[in-house]
Amino acid sequence: MLPVRIQHDQITVGRHRAVAFQRTLRIPADDGVYPLPPGLGRFPLRPVADLGARAPAAWRRRGGAALPMYRREALWISFDGSWWRPSAVKVAVGGINALTGEPLDLRIEAGRQDYLVCPDQPWLDGVKSAGGEIRQFVAAVLGEGHSVEEQLTGSAARGGLQIVVIEPRAGLFPERPPARRALYRDESVCYSLASPAPEMGLGVGGRMHQEAYPDAYGWKTWDPRSATLVEVQICQAAAWPALTGEPAPPTPVDASLYTAHGFPWFDLYAERGDLPGVEVFGGLRPVPGKDAPLTVPPWQVAVLGHGVVAQPSCGTE
Repeated sequence: MLPVRIQHDQITVGRHRAVAFQRTLRIPADDGVYPLPPGLGRFPLRPVADLGARAPAAWRRRGGAALPMYRREALWISFDGSWWRPSAVKVAVGGINALTGEPLDLRIEAGRQDYLVCPDQPWLDGVKSAGGEIRQFVAAVLGEGHSVEEQLTGSAARGGLQIVVIEPRAGLFPERPPARRALYRDESVCYSLASPAPEMGLGVGGRMHQEAYPDAYGWKTWDPRSATLVEVQICQAAAWPALTGEPAPPTPVDASLYTAHGFPWFDLYAERGDLPGVEVFGGLRPVPGKDAPLTVPPWQVAVLGHGVVAQPSCGTE
């Protein structure tokens, strides 16, 4: 197991790999295929261990980090870390591997690439569909039947998302940066840009072009004994104040925000190939794109009743 640190709205696993979660606007869930939307800043991340009894019991058992989302926004995952020492990274939503649609595990096996290699993989915006496309990660309230987990398993037992980092076997890559970056794979760099009430998972939204690069090192490179799982719990943004004592974060509302701030839409230009998609994600229903009124369970009434409420400016309806 590798040491895990949660700080500066980022999860660092071991010495060489970091993961952050970028907020963005949902793309339309229609017949179109869209370019990648830009990041609008990191989601706030807080260690579940710091939340104490305010966190649901299931969160406390799993540990990891917590972040808030509005149902009308989307999420993409950015990977950062040492350019000279790669890691294998698995991503799952509600325990479902985002590349294969199969249950998450900690194994590395021949003939099955259910992981990303970072670097060169800079980000992941959704579950891997066919034809060089992904289905965007969007928030879904557990119990409503829209999350990937519920649609594929019929259960809402886990929610959130999961990150697994697996280090290379000893001796294959240096612990410290070499004198010349060109020694390792054509200047390989990891690009970096920049619920309680109720708990949430991730569903799918619109389609966009995105590649998941094949493993150029080979499956024997990775040491499954180092596999480290980090749970990332998700709650409605309006519940964030009661959970953390902090204001609910602002959120992008619609495409006009891109225009107002001059954000471009962009794509990642690369010629490294692409992993095949899987049909299991093709039939998933997109999540309806509207925030619902917050339903507060009895155990939170006293907390919210003492003035710790989300402000209308943060999107609470």
